Amino acid sequence: MMTNKNTADQAFVRETNLSLVLRLIHNQAPVSRAQLAVMTGLNKSTVSSLVDELLARNLVHETGSNMGGAGRPATLIEVNPQVGYVVGVELGVDFVSVAVTDFLGNIVWRRREDAEPSEDQDKMIQQTLHIVKEALTTGRRKGYHFLGMGLATPGTVDVNKGILIFAPNLHWRNVPFVKIFSEQTKLNVFVENDANSAAIAEHLFGAARQCQNFIFVFAGVGIGGGLFLNGKLYRGKNGYAGEIGHSPIMAEPSHNVCHCGNRGCWETYANQYSIIQRMQARLEVKRSSIIPKLMAEQNSPLNIPLIKQAADAGDVESIDSFKEAGHAMGQGFASLVNIFNPEKVILGGPLSTAGEYLLPAIKETVRRYSMHEIGQQVEVQLSTFGPDASLIGAIAIVVDDALSHPITIGRR
Repeated sequence: MMTNKNTADQAFVRETNLSLVLRLIHNQAPVSRAQLAVMTGLNKSTVSSLVDELLARNLVHETGSNMGGAGRPATLIEVNPQVGYVVGVELGVDFVSVAVTDFLGNIVWRRREDAEPSEDQDKMIQQTLHIVKEALTTGRRKGYHFLGMGLATPGTVDVNKGILIFAPNLHWRNVPFVKIFSEQTKLNVFVENDANSAAIAEHLFGAARQCQNFIFVFAGVGIGGGLFLNGKLYRGKNGYAGEIGHSPIMAEPSHNVCHCGNRGCWETYANQYSIIQRMQARLEVKRSSIIPKLMAEQNSPLNIPLIKQAADAGDVESIDSFKEAGHAMGQGFASLVNIFNPEKVILGGPLSTAGEYLLPAIKETVRRYSMHEIGQQVEVQLSTFGPDASLIGAIAIVVDDALSHPITIGRR
C-alpha cells in the first residue's frame, strides 16, 4: 500500500510540475529550458525531462534559438497551437454564437444566429446543437482533433455538475447542459457563467495575462462580473459569485423591475435596455436627432447598433445617452474598486462595442466615487475581445483545463 501511495504521490507531483511548465511556456513563449528552470526553481534536468514529455505529447514545439549572449544558443520552446481544437458556444439572451479555435484561441470557424430562448428553450438548444454539429463535421473534414467544448451562459451555474441553475434574463432553470451536449457530441463539455468565462479569456489570452487581481464586467442585456483574486477565479461559497448586476444601487428604486424580480438593481440603470430607454425619452420630447431618419431608412427598431451609428455620425443625443449610461456603470465600477482594490477593471460584452462613448464617463465616475488611494491605482479598460469575450471564454475554460491536466492529451 505504501508503494502504491508513493507512486501516486510521484505521479501527482509530476503532473503538477508538467502543468506548471506548460503554463509558463503558454504565458512567456518563446522561452528556453534554462529560463524555465529559473522561473520554476526546478533543476535543469527535471525541466528538460518535463519539456521532453510535453514535446512527445505534441503540446509544445521547438521554435528556434536564442542567439543572444555568450555560449551555445538556447533552443526556444512555445505552445503548439495545432495540438488540438476547441468548440466554444455562447448563449446570449437573443442569439447563439459558436466558434472553433486552435489551442491558442485563434478562430478558424464561426457562426452566429439570432434566437428567442425565452420563448422556446428546447428549440434554442436544438438550434445550438445543430450549429455545434456543423462545426464538428467541418473541423473533422480538415483533420482537426477536438479537445472539448465550452459553453458560456448568463446566470448562475453549478460548474461541477454542469447545470445552469437560474438565468433571470433567459427565464431558464436547472438546465443540464453538460449531459445534453456531451451525449450529443461525445466531447468533454464544460459549462461556465458568461462573465466568468470572459474573465478566464482575458487571463489566458488577453489584457490580464500577467494580472493577479482584476474584475471583468460583462455588459449587455444584463451585467455580470468575473472576479480574479490572487490569480484565481473567485467563485464564492456555492460557485455563484459575480452577480454584480443585481446589486441594489439606488436608495429609492425606480419602477423598473429587474428580471430577477427586485427593484433598484444596478443593471436596470446600466444595461442596453437602459440606453434604449434614455434615447426613447429624448425622442419623445422631440430632441433633435438623426435617429428617426436612420430607423426609417433601415426599417429598424431602436437598438444599440443604430444608436452607435448615430453617435459615430456626431448625433449629440445618442452620445449623451451613452454618456449617461457610462455614469451609471461607473457608480457600480466605483463600488467594485472600493471593495476589491483590483489592478484592472475590464469592460466587455455586447455594450463594449460602444466603449469609446461609455469609457470616459465610467472613468470619470470611478475617479469621483472611489476612494482616492484606491481609485488612482486602478486601470479601467476595454476587453481585448469586445463582444466576443464570453465566446472566447468558452474556449478558454477548455484550454485552461488542458493546461491543468496535460497528461489527458495523448502522446504522438
